[in-house]
Amino acid sequence: NAAGYHFPGQLSSDISFESLAAMSPPEAWAAVPIAGKAQILVTIFAAELISEGYQGTHYMKGGEYPTMVFPAIDFSGVSTETMERKRTSELNNGRLAQIAILSFISEHYIPGSVPALANNPGWH
Repeated sequence: NAAGYHFPGQLSSDISFESLAAMSPPEAWAAVPIAGKAQILVTIFAAELISEGYQGTHYMKGGEYPTMVFPAIDFSGVSTETMERKRTSELNNGRLAQIAILSFISEHYIPGSVPALANNPGWH
């Protein structure tokens, strides 16, 4: 990454973590061997299956939250108005994060498309 921090050692026999740190994120992903990408995707799939695959109705459709991901928290003392405000804030923060990551991706592939990043020497 830009700060120069990286794991020690080799990702594979011919790719070091130090060399990945010098690349942009899309270049670093392209440099990861197919077997490495498969391991990452299989791990994500297993985590999704373990955390969400066992339940009946999905939590986004009214079912219970998976306790592995969302530990049980007692919100019985919180007013309905406060919970609604906090849910709205959480949704808005998620939307803002999506806009931010799409802005970074857009600026990477279309230089100058995001004015706030266009003249930032740390970005290019």
